[in-house]
Amino acid sequence: MNVDSIMNGIVIDHIAAGCGMKLYMLLGLDSLDVSVALMRNVTSRKMGKKDIIKIDADIPVNFDVIGYVDPGATVNIIKNGELSEKLTIGMPERLTNVIKCKNPRCITTTEQELDQVFRLSDRERQEYRCIYCDTKAAK
Repeated sequence: MNVDSIMNGIVIDHIAAGCGMKLYMLLGLDSLDVSVALMRNVTSRKMGKKDIIKIDADIPVNFDVIGYVDPGATVNIIKNGELSEKLTIGMPERLTNVIKCKNPRCITTTEQELDQVFRLSDRERQEYRCIYCDTKAAK
């Protein structure tokens, strides 16, 4: 398989195998009018297998979404065909409007204009809880 290099854009690398599509959807990459490559189960010396996403445009990306899906992922910023910056993404303390509360009694169910906000409750388990009703987020 041959995927061209990008001149200006973003490469999300070291995504755990199988998590690339979830990240693709949560970032809304399906609605972009630019070239986006999602490579799944790529051979990796470090991880065994991994997913990679290449975005051929300099667009804003929500790093909280990346940290939620895979806190071990890295983001490479490419400018003029060269690596400009390499960022290691960790777990965000708060998630706002990334996921929705599954509790039907939560105030966010009836008050549609409220932001969906989750706080990191357990870093080891990668567990988030709704700040309104304390319901655990579905992973």
